[in-house]
Amino acid sequence: MSAITIRQLSTYDDYLRVYDLERTVWGFSDPLDMVPPVVFTITVKRGAILLGAFDADDRMVGFSYSLVGMKGHTPLQWSHMTGVLPEYRGGLGLRLKLTQRERAIALGYHLIEWTFDPLQTMNAHLNVAKLGCVAEEYHRNVYGESTSDLHRGTPTDRLVAQWHITDAHVERRLQTPEAMRVASAEVAAVPTINRTVHAGAWRACESIDLALDAPRLWLEIPVGWTELQRDAPEMAMTWRLQTREVFEAYFSRGYRVVDFAVRREDGVGRYLLADPSRAGTTPTP
Repeated sequence: MSAITIRQLSTYDDYLRVYDLERTVWGFSDPLDMVPPVVFTITVKRGAILLGAFDADDRMVGFSYSLVGMKGHTPLQWSHMTGVLPEYRGGLGLRLKLTQRERAIALGYHLIEWTFDPLQTMNAHLNVAKLGCVAEEYHRNVYGESTSDLHRGTPTDRLVAQWHITDAHVERRLQTPEAMRVASAEVAAVPTINRTVHAGAWRACESIDLALDAPRLWLEIPVGWTELQRDAPEMAMTWRLQTREVFEAYFSRGYRVVDFAVRREDGVGRYLLADPSRAGTTPTP
């Protein structure tokens, strides 16, 4: 991975390479799902951040793209896509996001936002556990029916990741190795919203409690979402609708996502939801 270099992209030839990489990474079959080179041309000229990752042979193996946006009166970068070839995953996505952060700070931004599938454990782990994002917005079927091999099969429901790139919480997350983070007994013992059990090759949700009232709550999701959508589509749809109900119910009551953990041996990921009015405004380390 040390041989990989990352640089800002600014030529039409580079934009064509990104366009090809979009198709390869996500498996899109419809050009309508993809960002065309002409859009890169226009937006980069007016403040978009488009980063490319290259191997020693100058092959583009990953990229990250964010556009200028506004949230109310707050300027931000909206990160639309970050993609890495399968053989280069396991750290390059994190490097691209950290380079994006450095570039955004240099340009005077304090916030980067993007959407991610709440049932993709790898994305949740990167965004929330490693980068220190929080989430308090849930949106249904944001992108309609996708032709991506990674997304097809269920509505494209998404969480909005809020990455407050200059906040102390984010600095702590980035500087503290994950292995050194020890959750307090208070956090480890919080109630779980949904009871999940093994159901063959996957985990299934047996029950949901939408009336819990505690400063912090756990929400469990299955590991292997892409494979679940492909191999057990009915179960995948059930998971989508159940977690949609949970996020919408608890977000409406003021909770937000502040942490994420994975128990791979059990095939489960766990979101930590907190009510900032009672759990404190700073997300749990």
